[in-house]
Amino acid sequence: MSIVSQPAVTQPLALVPPAIDQPPVRYEEPTRKRWTREEYYRLDEQGWFQNQRVELIDGEIVQLSPQSPQHAAAAERVRRILDRTFGEGYWVRHQSSLVHGDYSEPEPDIAVVRGEIEDFSTQHPTSSILIVEVSRTSLAYDKNRKLHLYASMGVPEYWILDLNSRRLLVYREPVAEASAPFGFSYAKAMMLSEPEIVSPLEKPSAKIEVSTMLPSKT
Repeated sequence: MSIVSQPAVTQPLALVPPAIDQPPVRYEEPTRKRWTREEYYRLDEQGWFQNQRVELIDGEIVQLSPQSPQHAAAAERVRRILDRTFGEGYWVRHQSSLVHGDYSEPEPDIAVVRGEIEDFSTQHPTSSILIVEVSRTSLAYDKNRKLHLYASMGVPEYWILDLNSRRLLVYREPVAEASAPFGFSYAKAMMLSEPEIVSPLEKPSAKIEVSTMLPSKT
């Protein structure tokens, strides 16, 4: 007796209609992750930035160079000079955070704020009356992105102590400028050499010689 095999019976493919409430998948170009300050804090708590100098600028985590001895000495000189210049009622902060919106937390070398330490025990200041950045390898960054950020924060006066050229760059009067990063820049700028004198806007009677802020020549 021969056995005749029967053809396999295939079941029709069940078609599952797409869920009506699910939009179609959209394929887009990759985008950068913009970190919030809260996320930035959580990363720090998890130990991501150990032994690193970082700051948050417009959602971007920027890694800064280690401080050279010249940079550290100049920053401390500036802090001491401004501490004597401003006195009571002001806090001269050294490499401490300023808060700007949800996406920026710069840490300038020096920031002078009105008030006492106790006034900021629960939150960082949101602005400053004078910011000083000491520049040795970061001049382009300090003159561009940081400058426009500080202008957008309403900082009335911004100094860059240029260690390489041994000069002080002074920027004053923040103004709106649509084409600039963060939409702001400074209306006035001047360059002072070592023997010249600068007076902070907040303390016009004070006279600070640029050379006193610079480290000794080597």
